[in-house]
Amino acid sequence: MGGCFSKPKPVEVKVELSLLEKEKDVDGLSPNGKASPFADCRPNGALGHGSDDDSTPLPLYHKLLDYVEASVCHVKDLENGQMREVDLGSGRALLIKEHGEFSAMAHKCPHYGAPLVKGVLSKGHVRCPWHGACFNIATGDLEDFPGLDSLPTFQVRVEKDKVIIRANKQALQSQKRSKPMARCSAVINSSTGFSHVLIIGSGPAGLVCAETLRQEGFTDRIVMCTKDRHPPYDRPKLSKSLESTAEQLRLRSVDFLQDHDIELLVDKEAVAIDVKTRSVTFEDGLRMEYKKLFIATGSKPKPMVYNGKDVRNVFHLRTPEDANSIARLANNKNAVIVGTSYVGMEVAAALTDKAHSVSIIGIESVPFKKALGEKVGKAMMKLFEVNRVKFYMLNEVSEMIGQHGQLKEVVLKSGKVLRADVCVIGAGSIPATDFVKQSGIHMDSRGFITVNKMMQTNADGVFAGGDVVVFPFQPRNNKKVNIPHWQMAHVHGRVAALSMLGRPPDLKTVPYFWSAMFGKTIRYAGYGDGFDDVIIQGDLDELRFVAFYTRGEEVVAVASMNYDPIVSRVAEVLGSGKTIRKRDVETGDISWLIDKGSQ
Repeated sequence: MGGCFSKPKPVEVKVELSLLEKEKDVDGLSPNGKASPFADCRPNGALGHGSDDDSTPLPLYHKLLDYVEASVCHVKDLENGQMREVDLGSGRALLIKEHGEFSAMAHKCPHYGAPLVKGVLSKGHVRCPWHGACFNIATGDLEDFPGLDSLPTFQVRVEKDKVIIRANKQALQSQKRSKPMARCSAVINSSTGFSHVLIIGSGPAGLVCAETLRQEGFTDRIVMCTKDRHPPYDRPKLSKSLESTAEQLRLRSVDFLQDHDIELLVDKEAVAIDVKTRSVTFEDGLRMEYKKLFIATGSKPKPMVYNGKDVRNVFHLRTPEDANSIARLANNKNAVIVGTSYVGMEVAAALTDKAHSVSIIGIESVPFKKALGEKVGKAMMKLFEVNRVKFYMLNEVSEMIGQHGQLKEVVLKSGKVLRADVCVIGAGSIPATDFVKQSGIHMDSRGFITVNKMMQTNADGVFAGGDVVVFPFQPRNNKKVNIPHWQMAHVHGRVAALSMLGRPPDLKTVPYFWSAMFGKTIRYAGYGDGFDDVIIQGDLDELRFVAFYTRGEEVVAVASMNYDPIVSRVAEVLGSGKTIRKRDVETGDISWLIDKGSQ
């Protein structure tokens, strides 16, 4: 650990400076002044007007910025490959030593605030221990998702064997930074029925696509349309925090989008695409033409067959209003959850401290059996039962019975009748692609849009990403797969944007997923579809374990609880192109996977 725990308090000298700096804060930029590792990606003239000469000159005036400077440790306190969270008085920073060089940046992941010191340092970046986001240690730039923001970086120097950090106080407080974005240079009437880039869907794929285009210098019109009534929000939190409002969940404000010339049209549901005229028709009659189109409409609930569909207080959790209604109606009442999807199980967990009773109906024998295996599924089922959740497995709903139009009972096909005041259906999803069916855009038999590694469809100028697509997955020999993860949708949005600009990147990411229940989090990395064995280390009964999912002799995915940062460590190994063999994890010694580089 570098012997640092025996040292005195690391903050030895603290000097606050008031310096005149240019309006653009250099601490937040890369050493070369560029905020993006793709800053040389520019349109080739076919799509936009951006060029290296388009940078806006800095304003002539200056403003006063306060900086803090502190000696944080001795030069020998950190060994190569180690990190330490240090206090500068006005805030904390992450100090890193790699290849003999020190660097410093914000210490919290801007996604959910995870302490990056507990993450994984490898090959010039830090991977978040919670959800796998990666940040370049030299620039602070976001290199892999989830999340939208990068990190501010701070100046580090060594004087008389003391490591000294100089940081902008505002950056220390904010702990995040947005990359610079271009503005729209075209004179556009908002009623004009044409957009150079038209994005359907305002989830992470659509939002990252729009922001990436602006970050890379695209200066033509971008319009993002959504059937939602709210600006982009954090949908995965809906099932975990039922009482949160759209405002509390928002990813970007309307002001942010306006400031960066990303036009947002809410309550706009696409109903048809005409690839010959390059136009999209919406439910309200609006018709908009495009030069490039990105389809990122996500998923919708899988239809369920049962009697009594006119009964009220039966929900598919789709919006913040749905979540709020579920929480209100379940208060001291009887709640029934149909389906053992992650959403359904998270809702059940969230309701246990509100509802009088919580019941779960599932068609499998054990929850999560297909995704996590029977042993992990049973351990999770036990956690729910301890929290007084009642399971009715190997069962389905036959009928919803109401009284005065409101739900009172759920009848199962087994004949069992459950008292119910509110019901949430979480029985899986299908792609929201009905409006694509007559367009000529290729889809598979399940309704997923087929794309290549650049997120391009067979139709000229049409791209798609997120839950709606099957795409070539390199670790499975480019087999076309669907990975409906929040993190993967971010990646697709970025790849689509760079492909539109003529600079498609390699789709290098490791799928990363998480689910939170009863204050415990399952983390999952890789693509485990079709696994044939599960190697478990740790204690399932104590819910402190790591599960390795194998196909043949190869580890293809990993899941854990209370074992951080092992999932991020495995993601790092898989992301480097290395193979983890089954025999490597069968021995019980996985110390080689446990990161020991943080303090």
